[in-house]
Amino acid sequence: MGSKGDCKTNQRKPRFLCLHGFRTSGAIMKKQIFDKWPTQVVDKLDLVFVDAPFPSQGKSEVEGIFDPPYYEWFQFNKEFTEYENFDKCLEYIEECMIKHGPFDGLLGFSQGAILSGALSGLQAKEVGLTNASRIKYLIIIGGAKFQNKSVAEKAYSSAITCPSVHFLGEKDYLKKYGIELLESCVDPVVIHHPKGHTIPRFDEKGLESMLSFIQKVQAEINTEQV
Repeated sequence: MGSKGDCKTNQRKPRFLCLHGFRTSGAIMKKQIFDKWPTQVVDKLDLVFVDAPFPSQGKSEVEGIFDPPYYEWFQFNKEFTEYENFDKCLEYIEECMIKHGPFDGLLGFSQGAILSGALSGLQAKEVGLTNASRIKYLIIIGGAKFQNKSVAEKAYSSAITCPSVHFLGEKDYLKKYGIELLESCVDPVVIHHPKGHTIPRFDEKGLESMLSFIQKVQAEINTEQV
């Protein structure tokens, strides 16, 4: 499900594992990104889309817009402070990273973005993904911090130092929590958009920021190869 390297320059494209939103799917996320993002962005990335490990245990908000099946990464209470199957979720993501990797980073939306923003810290603390390649870059769309104290202490006790780009929607109900996540990151790139909790299209400024981020990542990973 990934795209190949750039034959013209013989440079490897940055490879990202894509984690979809709550009660959607890898296919839905792929459609959302490829429908909304221009080819000058998606053609520069090697994106791999997978489904979350658990079939949806309730109604999906995309029902009637996108066809099922729908999946979820883990289950949580109304306050987002208690989680079920979280450890199994981490094990599953590690399996995906080993099976489809190695990866340079994670790209996540919504529940997938919350996971992506925490996984580099959890990996650094050797709480999860200990057998997977190190997460070096993050693309966070509609993200937030985990509210469970135990998970948060492990994930955010140290600053998130890997380069990251964060999409913040003006009308996103998670915006203030997304800003909290930003405050845990070192020199994050922020792309603002006027929409709500969605994968947005780019305006001119946002596109420039994204292309600059991708260029930086590509330069770094190809320097490593030499």
